[in-house]
Amino acid sequence: MCGIVGYVGPRDAAPIIFGGLKRLEYRGYDSAGLAVVEDGKIQVRRDAGKLDRLAALLEAQPVHGLIGIGHTRWATHGEPTARNAHPHVGASGEVVIVHNGIVENFLPLREELAAEGVTFGSDTDTEVIVHLVERYMSLGQDLATAAQHALAMLKGAHGIVLMSSREPDKIVAARLGNAGGVVVGVGEGEMFVASDIPAILEHTRRVTFLESGQMAVIRKDGFDLRSLDGKSLRAIVQTVPWDPVAAEKGEYKHFMLKEIHEQVRSTTDTIGGRVDFETGRILFSQLGLTAEMAKRVRRMVITACGTAGHAGMVGKVLIERLARLPVEVDIASEFRYRDPLVDRDTIVLAISQSGETADTLAAMEEARKRGATLWSIVNVVGSQAMRLADGTITMQAGPEIGVASSKAFTAPLIDLYMLAILLADLRDTVDGTRRRQLTADLRRLPDLVGQCLEREKAVEEVAWSLKDVAHCLFLGRGINMPIAYEGALKLKEISYIHAEAYPGGEMKHGPIALVDKEMPVIAIATRDPWYEKMISQIEQTKARGGIVIAVATDGDDLLPPLADHILWVPPTPWLLSPVTTVIPLQLLAYHTAVLRGADVDQPRNLAKSVTVE
Repeated sequence: MCGIVGYVGPRDAAPIIFGGLKRLEYRGYDSAGLAVVEDGKIQVRRDAGKLDRLAALLEAQPVHGLIGIGHTRWATHGEPTARNAHPHVGASGEVVIVHNGIVENFLPLREELAAEGVTFGSDTDTEVIVHLVERYMSLGQDLATAAQHALAMLKGAHGIVLMSSREPDKIVAARLGNAGGVVVGVGEGEMFVASDIPAILEHTRRVTFLESGQMAVIRKDGFDLRSLDGKSLRAIVQTVPWDPVAAEKGEYKHFMLKEIHEQVRSTTDTIGGRVDFETGRILFSQLGLTAEMAKRVRRMVITACGTAGHAGMVGKVLIERLARLPVEVDIASEFRYRDPLVDRDTIVLAISQSGETADTLAAMEEARKRGATLWSIVNVVGSQAMRLADGTITMQAGPEIGVASSKAFTAPLIDLYMLAILLADLRDTVDGTRRRQLTADLRRLPDLVGQCLEREKAVEEVAWSLKDVAHCLFLGRGINMPIAYEGALKLKEISYIHAEAYPGGEMKHGPIALVDKEMPVIAIATRDPWYEKMISQIEQTKARGGIVIAVATDGDDLLPPLADHILWVPPTPWLLSPVTTVIPLQLLAYHTAVLRGADVDQPRNLAKSVTVE
């Protein structure tokens, strides 16, 4: 959620930090600030609200220095006010901190520090950390050692970055647990630290990701990596294969629209190099899956949150249908609390766009304790979910900045389709002819996605019918039931229209009581095995005066007399149909939100990377 940026080097730090924070706006925040060491003293500028308020503050009260740290905060403890915004400075004025996470034991620590005479200037849990660091520095310890002692007292998961005017040549960064990433960027005579790659991608693609329990002491000419008990560690620097231009909006009004339209490319990239079309075989080199393992495993649990969970629901249909392997889809935030039944014959597959989702990481750790094989599907190379897993599939979607996920939803749908083929091949549940047909269908997918995107103008016209509504129902069946869920989520996320989704067959078990002329029903009724059942649901809706927006397959002549509006999609093999049926729903949510004047890329109360429970 919160964003962190730090810099040390020969350049003016404040503009670099501010630029990095701008690139982290997608994470969601309600206040922002930065601190710079200027003429031997820490200067802090911070305010509630968006970064334009911080920009105005910096223009009125500029700061200059060669080292600094910055933060965008999403409030957990204390209201989103200037006094609670990060960075936080200790009582001596010599130590400053930015922090992601929640100090679970901050109340007893606050009471302990207050008893020692410490006065607090904010309502945050973060402030206890900087006072603890100051306590140990007052005993003669350097910043890194004092940080080690202070962090040992904390409960919870944290990403922490510290700086001191007493040691104005270094930044100390640490990670405890799964409160989001800490990335160290290696430049030429300068160094960076951030909570996510886009913040520093303009300056360097050479990075190191901190693991839980690690600390980096960063100077302009390099960094030292150590464990929190002081042991020196070998740092692995890797190159991130993202083009900085890919993190910019370009010709598009919003990042979300850009990312919706990037789905032709992300579909191509997701398939590329992973399919042998001649033999029909899938190549997932980082998964570590063998024929013996595929036949030994008895079940799979897919765990994820939100949009990733909807992808997992599609994956359940694909894997069960093709590989005949039982699959359970589990909400990650519930997984570890229900004493899950997983063992060495279970694969737990975690799906996370950021690879840093706290609930998903906790579910993975619980599964590991119980002996399960861990796999992950992630979009961020080197993320925690990737490092925790025994095997990984990377989404190949590229940077996704908009909070409401689009291309990072369709990419795992394709990954799950390919995984289902691979498992089916190794488990001998499909023959060669069927396998080659399934992979041949993938060749057509980028073009089918492109055809969906070409119809944006027609979707925008339908969005006018939703502009002023208060509620919507989404219906789907079978493999497109999760797409109804995803369509409803997109609409509520960015347009703030109350939207709920149901399996089509559940309409008569309650939701149909809500249907009237004020309640539009969006029904996915493409030519798949559930088509006739969905026609029946639409007829029941119309019989009660409901307004129907249908997602339909080109050439369908039954639906036009029944539906008030139709979002057409090209004929698609039904196992791949979720990739095409979701695109008009993404566009519908986007254009409805724009018509309602909503902040599409940064919807209220939401964040891209959910790093606290």
